[in-house]
Amino acid sequence: MTLRAAGAQRALWGAALLPALLLLVSAVRLPWAGDLGMHAAVVERLRADLPHPGHPLVDADVPSPYYSPWTVVLALAARAAGLDGLQVLHLAALAGFVAFATGVAAFVRALTGRPAAVPLALLCVLLLQGTRLFAWSGMPGLTSLALTLAYPSTLALGAALHLWALLRRAVADDRSFAAFLTLGLLLAVVLLVHQFTGAVAVLGVAAVLARGGRRVWRKVAAAGGLALGALWAWPYYPFFELGGADGLDAIHRPLAAHLVGRFWLLAPGAVALAARWRRDRRDPLVLLFASGAAVFAAGAWSGHWAWCRVLPAVLLPAQLALAVATAEAAGRTRRALAAVTGAALLTGACAQAGAVAYALPARAARTVRAHVQAVAPWPSFGWAGRELPAGATVMTNDYFALRMLPAYGPYTVAPAWPDVFLPDERERREATRRYYAPSASRAERLGLLGRYGARWVLQKDGAPGLRPDDPALRRTVRGPGGFALLEVEKR
Repeated sequence: MTLRAAGAQRALWGAALLPALLLLVSAVRLPWAGDLGMHAAVVERLRADLPHPGHPLVDADVPSPYYSPWTVVLALAARAAGLDGLQVLHLAALAGFVAFATGVAAFVRALTGRPAAVPLALLCVLLLQGTRLFAWSGMPGLTSLALTLAYPSTLALGAALHLWALLRRAVADDRSFAAFLTLGLLLAVVLLVHQFTGAVAVLGVAAVLARGGRRVWRKVAAAGGLALGALWAWPYYPFFELGGADGLDAIHRPLAAHLVGRFWLLAPGAVALAARWRRDRRDPLVLLFASGAAVFAAGAWSGHWAWCRVLPAVLLPAQLALAVATAEAAGRTRRALAAVTGAALLTGACAQAGAVAYALPARAARTVRAHVQAVAPWPSFGWAGRELPAGATVMTNDYFALRMLPAYGPYTVAPAWPDVFLPDERERREATRRYYAPSASRAERLGLLGRYGARWVLQKDGAPGLRPDDPALRRTVRGPGGFALLEVEKR
């Protein structure tokens, strides 16, 4: 390696280190937006009752797909260290970061021997999307990962990348039955930890196996059988009943919106994929991109918007293909690709500059968000969570409170998210809607509280519901934004 090449590689690693440090600080600060409360609640339920945790959000004895091998490990760690659900998620965020970063590196090394490809790939995965911010569980990208590092989806995506790298080497080296069986168990774990990322992992496995000959198919069949057996035997929820679930499409519809603004920086990656396809019709990145794009398009066209969660199978191949192409190019082609990739990365860094706010104190973060686009963290409901006993049920219809209060131990009457295994989900949502309906009578509201054992009410001053001075209620604490936490008197 020439001195010039060594210097360029050090510069690449230095550039990749900056967003990596931002993500590490985010793991420490743990900015709250989206599903963080759900995952903290899952750990809380398992920590309280490992064999029979019940539903994580409402007081119901039903299974939940959120109880996975990873959340069981987190609950055991929380018990051993004396941590609560939110505290142990800092460790989950660190583990997610390590799994994802090392997963990208491992898969890239399985694709090319060029050392520069690894830091380039990390930069492309984190920065190459578009100029319209996009944050969603399981999606690569700096802003998205800064908010979802602690989610099971991040760990699952990192594990999927490791799985593809190990499988590619296992196929190339004709590894033993034991090696393939281990990979089958790893695939089952990814599917149990995060089902949507598991679907991406399956597409990637199929893309890698396209290069395998007949000599590996018996091993693959055995590994697949072991994976299916592990999925069937998982005790916390019936995995194969998830296939017939409905109700998840509506919340995923935004995934198919604003595609150009969110992802136009992937255009050079698409060109790199086309070049790989011309050289090799069975290239794993090309096959993964094609299968992911087909599933995504089918979901958007048919209205099965949940299928659009395979989006990482579209993004990652384009991002990695560009990184590998830039690292492998020579001469004028190398200089041209470096210029295009550098311009795209700089544009992506400017678009996601607001992610810096997640590593800053509150006042400085507000200043950053005032000048650049960013996804703002949610308001805190810790003031209410500290007052509520674990296992209590709260009546509230506030968007943020529904998604945050269960992290502190209580339940809500209605779940914040659609649920496959909760039979009375609609009734619970209707009960919450009716409680806050202006036309509801006092007797009806008291009856709804009694039906679901709600001993606490969270509502804003002047909002519909029982009046704060109603004899059935006792005010316990006021919070910001005009909220009051009211305890229902025993009758």
